[in-house]
Amino acid sequence: MTETTTADGPRPLAEIASYHAHIYYDPAATRPVAERLVGWIGERFAVQVGRWHDVRVGPHDGAMIQIAFATEVFASLVPWLMLNHGGLSILVHPNTTNPRRDHTADPFWIGPALAIHDDKLPTEATAESAPLVNTTPHLSP
Repeated sequence: MTETTTADGPRPLAEIASYHAHIYYDPAATRPVAERLVGWIGERFAVQVGRWHDVRVGPHDGAMIQIAFATEVFASLVPWLMLNHGGLSILVHPNTTNPRRDHTADPFWIGPALAIHDDKLPTEATAESAPLVNTTPHLSP
C-alpha cells in the first residue's frame, strides 16, 4: 500500500505542481468522439493538448491523448469532463515528484478504469509544472 501521509501529517496541496487528464479512445471506433471532446476542451479551457497516440505509449494500455493543465484549471475542467466525456475513459492525476504514485495511487477515473503499467513509471522525478497553454479558449464552460 502506498503511504498517503507524511510522518508529520497529511501531504500538502502544494505538492501538486499541475495535472494531466489522459483521454483514452479506440482508434477505429471512438477517435471521432475523442477528437470532438478535445476540440470542445480547447474552445473552453486554457490547457496544453498533447499528441495523439493511436498505440500504447508509456504506462498507458491503449490509444490516448494527454491534456495538461494548471492547478487553477482543475475546479472547472474536471467537473466539465465528468459531464461531457462521451463514454470515454479519462484518467486524471496530479503531477508530483512521484509519477508512479500519481498514476496508480492518487488518480481518479471518469468512466471505466483501464490498466496502467506502473513498471514504466519512476518513483522519483521532477514535478511537472503548469504547462504552456496551446489552446485559445473563447467559449464559457
